[in-house]
Amino acid sequence: MPSLRDIRHRIKSVGSTAQITRAMQMVAASKMRKAQQSALTTRPFGQLLYRIQRRAITHARDFTHPLLEVREVRKRAVILVGTDKGLCGSLNANLFRVASQFDPQTTVYIAVGKRAAQFIARTRRQLAAEFAFTDTPRYGEARPIATLARDLFLKGEVDQVQVVATRFINTMTQRAVVVEFLPIGEIKGLKIPGAESEAELAADTTEIVFEPGPEAVLGYLIRIYLNIIMYRVLLEAKASEQSARMVAMTGATDNANALIKHLTLEYNKLRQGNITKELLEIAGGQLGNG
Repeated sequence: MPSLRDIRHRIKSVGSTAQITRAMQMVAASKMRKAQQSALTTRPFGQLLYRIQRRAITHARDFTHPLLEVREVRKRAVILVGTDKGLCGSLNANLFRVASQFDPQTTVYIAVGKRAAQFIARTRRQLAAEFAFTDTPRYGEARPIATLARDLFLKGEVDQVQVVATRFINTMTQRAVVVEFLPIGEIKGLKIPGAESEAELAADTTEIVFEPGPEAVLGYLIRIYLNIIMYRVLLEAKASEQSARMVAMTGATDNANALIKHLTLEYNKLRQGNITKELLEIAGGQLGNG
């Protein structure tokens, strides 16, 4: 049975932990609001750009581009977007569970975030490159990731590029998703508001004129499109990370406070029992002397 001193030390230790988790909760909450706002405000632009490129490429009847080429998948690249730090609940575990479903013999990984790189090293998978990104992702951080993936595809080193990342739903919900990156085509697994299906696009006979020409216009649009999609992925991942960390730290603080309450009650019961025992001993000694 623990002594009063042991319980006091444990209450003090749990109290110190609660102070740390509460501070981390407040920091995460502050970062979370900014990250969520950035992710949500860029969604409409990304969705609009997706609809534009789908419509433009479909109506450029004779247009061909290496990034549109659908090949038999013998080798694929996976851009795995994790976090740099832990303490964000099951977010990374859910993400890595999805990433582990790919065949390690035919898959090469591009790690974004320290935890993603650690997962790839721990599971002894093929690592092509590692990238870092800040708490406030910038467009310049997304561009080299998209460029590397594009180069791997154009050189024929991989036949498909997919992104495994966390999509922000709301503060309490973040979902690990697999997004098709290359070859460029219809994004499967995500519903894009206003996006037309393959059948609807094929049935549309509207004529579109490109100036100076489809090669120049669409060649530029495709590069920008890939960069923007990667930028959106980073923003969604960071919003998910900060939200998950805030929720995890809130839960940890609540659990610590509940444990302190339980230990304090146990301490008071033990202290009261010791006082009662001492009073009985004093009373028994007086009776014996009498």
